[in-house]
Amino acid sequence: MILVLTLVGFGLLMLFSASYAVALYRRGDPYAYIRPQLLYAALGLAAMWAASRVDYHIYHKLAWPLMALSLVLLVVVLFMPEYNGCKRWLVIPGVGTLQPSEIAKFAVVLVFSHIISLNHSRMESFSVGVLPFGLVLGMVAALMLLEPHLSGTLLILGIGGVLMFVGGTGLRWFLLAGAGGAAAIGAAVAIMPDLVPYAADRLSSWIDPFADPLGDGHQTIQSLYAIGSGGATGLGLGNSRQKYMFVPEPQNDFIFSIVCEELGFVGACAVILLLVLLLLRGITLALHAPDRFGGLLVVGFVVQVALQAVLNIAVVTNTIPNTGISLPFFSSGGTSLMMLLGEMGIVLSVSRAES
Repeated sequence: MILVLTLVGFGLLMLFSASYAVALYRRGDPYAYIRPQLLYAALGLAAMWAASRVDYHIYHKLAWPLMALSLVLLVVVLFMPEYNGCKRWLVIPGVGTLQPSEIAKFAVVLVFSHIISLNHSRMESFSVGVLPFGLVLGMVAALMLLEPHLSGTLLILGIGGVLMFVGGTGLRWFLLAGAGGAAAIGAAVAIMPDLVPYAADRLSSWIDPFADPLGDGHQTIQSLYAIGSGGATGLGLGNSRQKYMFVPEPQNDFIFSIVCEELGFVGACAVILLLVLLLLRGITLALHAPDRFGGLLVVGFVVQVALQAVLNIAVVTNTIPNTGISLPFFSSGGTSLMMLLGEMGIVLSVSRAES
């Protein structure tokens, strides 16, 4: 709980610092991003407390209904207006936006934990240890690729793969899955030709972002400028120069570059250390969980945070192509923050049962 509260507080502080300039420019209000995020944080903390008091075994019954709901929402979002060339958000009049992929991550962890805990002695077989998971991941991944949301797809596949491995799926099936994945990529290219230029543009801007400094390489170049100018200890909290309309989306996907600029290498390491400690604490809780279902829930949720953070930091530092993924607890986004805190509440529920 202390780690989660520290991450939330640190994240809100950095979000305000990174967002007030772009908020003033875009919306005429420097508090346009931090104000709703404070509300979402309060709601999320309330959800975390409530989830921590509920017996986590109730999610056995909720797993499939939530998966069905997430699939419906992933279909509905495809009919929403585009934003930055993607269809990832449902617009709810009078409320705001909802990102179905966040609910899908949660549902995947619940369903996988549910299936594995009921069938753990038969996980070596194809019919139990591979087929149901492949069907679920296939449906979710296909819908998310249509948005397109490549980073979210990779994240959900990663979460699913870790849970299957921990749950006891035979290693030979992972080797076959690799071959199947290559075939699936080929099929996706054939069925969805629009995906090819989308992926090709991201790949070329990753290899040489300076080839198109005012186009596809702009985000990466400005992010690297921000990271480089931070040095060892940074320019000081609030003193970023790149957040003044140089780094695109400093309040969201590229908030880590502002952390590096303002707090330097030391601040970047502090963020990474907090996330690593959360992962290690989660693994410890999972090893001592009262039952298999609780342990799998904890593994799924902390691995989700860790994988998402790795992907975000890798994008910001140009280690991998730009895929558009937020930094957990730091980036602006109400759905993401509330879902994360709700998931941490379930982790606390498992911890409470363990004690």
